[in-house]
Amino acid sequence: MKKIFSIPASPEGSCSKRTFKNSTSSHSENKALHYKIVLPIFIIAFLFSISDSFSQEKEDVSKLFRSEEVLDLKLGFSFKDIKKSDKEQAVSQEWLYYKDKTGEWDSLKIDLFARGNFRKDHCFFTPLKIKIAKKDREGSIFKGNKTLKLVMPCQNNKMAADLTLKEYMIYKMYEEVTPYHFHTRLVNITLTDRGGKQEKSFEIKAFLIEDDSEIADRFEATMKKEMEINPFRFMDTVTIRQEFFQFMIANTDWSTTAQHNVAVMQLPNKSYIPLCYDFDMAGFVNAPYAVVNPLIPINSVTERYYRGLCREEGLFQNTREHYLSIENNIWNAYGKVSPMLSPNEQETTKKFLTAYFDILKNDKKFRDNIFSNCRK
Repeated sequence: MKKIFSIPASPEGSCSKRTFKNSTSSHSENKALHYKIVLPIFIIAFLFSISDSFSQEKEDVSKLFRSEEVLDLKLGFSFKDIKKSDKEQAVSQEWLYYKDKTGEWDSLKIDLFARGNFRKDHCFFTPLKIKIAKKDREGSIFKGNKTLKLVMPCQNNKMAADLTLKEYMIYKMYEEVTPYHFHTRLVNITLTDRGGKQEKSFEIKAFLIEDDSEIADRFEATMKKEMEINPFRFMDTVTIRQEFFQFMIANTDWSTTAQHNVAVMQLPNKSYIPLCYDFDMAGFVNAPYAVVNPLIPINSVTERYYRGLCREEGLFQNTREHYLSIENNIWNAYGKVSPMLSPNEQETTKKFLTAYFDILKNDKKFRDNIFSNCRK
């Protein structure tokens, strides 16, 4: 319930009858009284508006992505059929099993599609796209999600969990940078390959990513696909924050203009917004299959190289200050996932992230590595 604040009125005619021996002193006292009354009201009203804003934002996110608890899933299909399928056509209709909030198993019917380019051709686990009919998702945790991406490790080896968790961690850290991001949900999934003579099951870490249509709905925007857009037509503050973030995670496998691992959304005011995704080639993840972009003068994917465009120095400094102001938020996002990593990966990723903030905190390092290295 919203509180209503009122200021008691003075007795009728009291102001007109009152005389002041010292008008300056009385004016100061009245001004002080005014601020004592108005400022608390303003602050409380402001807090209410912030609370309403956060509440509305949470309501706009589907139930699936409101929780950070790891979701248990089970899914069976033919690995071979998925591998050789056309990405535009559903491979099969399957049952996806999930644990509900009571811990009981429930299920719903889904259509399975292969997705991805490099990972589809080179990985043991093919990245999947899941489509759920409205009648099947209604009343379930998946309500509001017509389409989902399922990100899985590339290979079935001892590094698989760490690699998946590091990419998932990147999505969670980016949530702290901008409201324009994809929501994700970590899952423990049992995959069963039904394509051989005998069924074989694999228990792996994976995560779900919401469809870009969900983000568009959230901001009453539209997705602009297969368009080459002048990079300076993008909202500059959002874009440069994304470019700093790609530098933070040492990712060079992206292009805003060509929409390579960056989707484009247009807001109602006609501004273009970049939505970055697919971070498995980033140095922060350091996947065994990751390779250096041949057009970029670095020798390892773990080397940072700033690929953002040159802009006014003031914008660079503002973005620098923004990241320093949210450093604790990023570390908190990191800290929610890092305990699930192996001890060696915990140490490596912590050093990697620390090195980024060391650059921001040092004027010379910032100028040499970011500002002076922008694309002209």
